[in-house]
Amino acid sequence: PGRFRGREDDRGRGNPMIISASRRTDVPAFYSDWFMKRIEAGHCDVPNPFNSKQVTKVSLKPEDVDVIVFWTRNASPLLRRLKELDHQGYRYTFLYTLMDNPRAIDPRCPSLEEGLATFRALSDRIGPERVMWRYDPIVFSNVTTPEFHRNAYETISKCLRGYTNRSIISVVNVYKKVSQRLKNLSETGIEVMECSGKTFGDLVRFMVSAARESGMTLSTCAQERDLTAHGVFPGKCIDDGLIGEVFGLEVSHAKDPSQRRACGCVKSKDIGMYDTCLYGCAYCYATTSFDRVKANHRKHDPEAPSLIPQSSS
Repeated sequence: PGRFRGREDDRGRGNPMIISASRRTDVPAFYSDWFMKRIEAGHCDVPNPFNSKQVTKVSLKPEDVDVIVFWTRNASPLLRRLKELDHQGYRYTFLYTLMDNPRAIDPRCPSLEEGLATFRALSDRIGPERVMWRYDPIVFSNVTTPEFHRNAYETISKCLRGYTNRSIISVVNVYKKVSQRLKNLSETGIEVMECSGKTFGDLVRFMVSAARESGMTLSTCAQERDLTAHGVFPGKCIDDGLIGEVFGLEVSHAKDPSQRRACGCVKSKDIGMYDTCLYGCAYCYATTSFDRVKANHRKHDPEAPSLIPQSSS
């Protein structure tokens, strides 16, 4: 029950799009009520991240949406609402992050046990082909060593056997706004470091083997580092090929020009906003200030067209 069964596409109109919900924040975990209210309204407003006065109205009507791609660490708040999306004919997939980092790195993420339980419940509900496991971003430190990641990856992959057939990895990108937060981890006894050469290659090859043993293919997300020699090829989190396989739907094959050079994702419209995710992860590229996140969340109104209501001034 609840698994997608292919049907002929009868939407037959102009320019449907893929909706990304969201690279910028965890919509299922923190804003599922808002999302479902916007589904009911048939649209949402998305301010330009670099010019908040420039707002795009994005249609969320079923006939205007090819697929919704959810990015999350906790699908539980949205899980009970999926029947509403199914009833209206929406197609959707999940990119689901599961790791087991120390709390200093991932302060407020669900525990691994909670994450695994929700992941499996979601997979049982919609099918393993529509839930992709993200083990990323990988942070190397004196605490999260290559051996740590070997053990964590192997443990999680075994627990997800039969619940997904795709795994995605990446190594953290140290953006300017992330750099100081990672340096500040030294106050907790965590020293971030590089991992390269044979040590890194051995880890990647181990992950490839662990994924294969659990019935998964392994790919990378937006990695400048070439891992093909280790058996890992660049992937697409928003993947035209997967959408075709799962839904029998032809979507644009064009690379999303708004993403990094190494990102293979096809074009989509992201409906999230930066500085709205409450997890507080040390490496989060979508957060410039955790104080700003708290202030934004206080302003959040589930009835508003945009995730955070914009000032009229």
